[in-house]
Amino acid sequence: MPRQIFQLKMSLAGTRPPVWRRVLVPAGYTLDRLHRVVQHAMGWRDCHLHSFEIDAVQYGEPDPGGELALHDELDVRLDAVLGKGSRFSYTYDFGDWWEHDLVVEDALTADPDERYPVCLAGERACPPEGIGGPLGYQVLLEAPTVPADLVSPSHALLRDWAGSTFEPSRFDPEGVSTLLRRFC
Repeated sequence: MPRQIFQLKMSLAGTRPPVWRRVLVPAGYTLDRLHRVVQHAMGWRDCHLHSFEIDAVQYGEPDPGGELALHDELDVRLDAVLGKGSRFSYTYDFGDWWEHDLVVEDALTADPDERYPVCLAGERACPPEGIGGPLGYQVLLEAPTVPADLVSPSHALLRDWAGSTFEPSRFDPEGVSTLLRRFC
């Protein structure tokens, strides 16, 4: 039987203009592998906790302290809990609270000549880690348009935190595909 591939669209909730990615992943991946796909596709560095919510059930890395009641993401295959049209969420960094809306746009037959996962498309760079969630990211995006005499210390701090090479409009799907193939 040919391998099934899910076409997923992941959108970062609360960001304007939108930050999103469209990827192809094997339907047989477990949620922990999908976690790595989201991390590399979006541009995160996997420095914080995360969880998935699918049909009101929370999945993630089990918490040894027992504070978070999560089902083990290592035990759950995508095709066991998702299908074409499924919608679910992925939350990264419980401090900044980056929520990602995911939808299975299509279920396809794998191309035998293709290596998966693949990033098909997307828009905009991922916000920098630790920027303060969607609100901090919005302040960062507005900082360059603030007149010099009105720049607050928080604007300057966010610009310094993001670094001089951060370009919010930049996104390279081919570069992301290379990362996905190497690390997922």
